[in-house]
Amino acid sequence: MNIFTNNLKPSLGSKTPKKRLGRGIGSGWGKTAGRGHKGQHARKGGYHKIGFEGGQTPLQRTSRKFGFRSMKALKTQEIAITALEQLSDALIDYSAIKSAGLITHRIKHVKIIAAGNLTKALKLSKLRISAGARRMVEAVGGTIED
Repeated sequence: MNIFTNNLKPSLGSKTPKKRLGRGIGSGWGKTAGRGHKGQHARKGGYHKIGFEGGQTPLQRTSRKFGFRSMKALKTQEIAITALEQLSDALIDYSAIKSAGLITHRIKHVKIIAAGNLTKALKLSKLRISAGARRMVEAVGGTIED
């Protein structure tokens, strides 16, 4: 079978004719035209808001509000203290971490967390640091400037 553009037609059943409403009893969609008997939806322009329950307090208003997504969390990143051990800088601060490629340009706040082992004395400046990481730095003789 040759397929040319002049022989193409839609597959069977993919194209159905439009329902012609209100065109007599023989069509199956006469009289009320699929709108039922009376009421707001049977009439022209009949509309109500989504969630409207006839004046009763809607379900979404009776249930409690929940959830919160912090925008600050999108700008904050935690870094393991073992990752800082690889840096060659004498003083480790935000700019040193950024230039080393440990954080992206979107990150504004960095917190150092205790993960892994620390063998090298670090000098940290103006970084958020967890209590466990603080103990690890001080245990190997490092310093932390606030």
